[in-house]
Amino acid sequence: MVRRFLFLSVICLSFVLGFALLGYFYVASATNKDIYSDMGNIHQHDVALVLGTSKRLKNGSSNPYFYTRVQAAATLYKNGKVKKILVSGDNGHVTYNEPKDMLNALIALGVCREDIVMDHAGFRTFDSMVRAKEVFGQQSLIVVSQRFQLQRALFIASAKNMKVVGFEAEDPQLSGNFLFAREILARTKALMDCYLLNTAPRYLGQKEEIRVNS
Repeated sequence: MVRRFLFLSVICLSFVLGFALLGYFYVASATNKDIYSDMGNIHQHDVALVLGTSKRLKNGSSNPYFYTRVQAAATLYKNGKVKKILVSGDNGHVTYNEPKDMLNALIALGVCREDIVMDHAGFRTFDSMVRAKEVFGQQSLIVVSQRFQLQRALFIASAKNMKVVGFEAEDPQLSGNFLFAREILARTKALMDCYLLNTAPRYLGQKEEIRVNS
């Protein structure tokens, strides 16, 4: 009886792991064609969406993922590829504000304050993508992050009938195997959110459509 239970447990675990790995590589293959690292190849859009992360690592040092993202967004803006920048991140606590940190960093890089819009309820990538469409009225935009997150973001956007491309920020590659394992779980969750669970963002609220002058 115990052997049978263990055998079935191994079979079930193998199936789950197989599904997760298949999902990981499927998301990558479905989105890589729409991710650009050369700004010269990307078409002009009204808005760039920068996906949030903490400006500090757990050890208190500066987070290079944060700074390479805002640098990439500022580069798009300065080269006329976008007119507005939507910064979306976690502001779930009074002492933690990813959108404000991105705002300040972009201003320091020469982006005009009036061209930056903050989304304080981008608690995760899924929320940021859905809110960009449902709250900020963006059906088509450039998403800025590292490739591993862009693949997931573009997959979610496609499932939500958005026309989105990604601009790849430099990847510091600090996390190694931990990041790979975390991304497997995140992509499995994204697949379930989009096609099984009918998930909604934690918070939507009133529309704040981004208007861009011609």
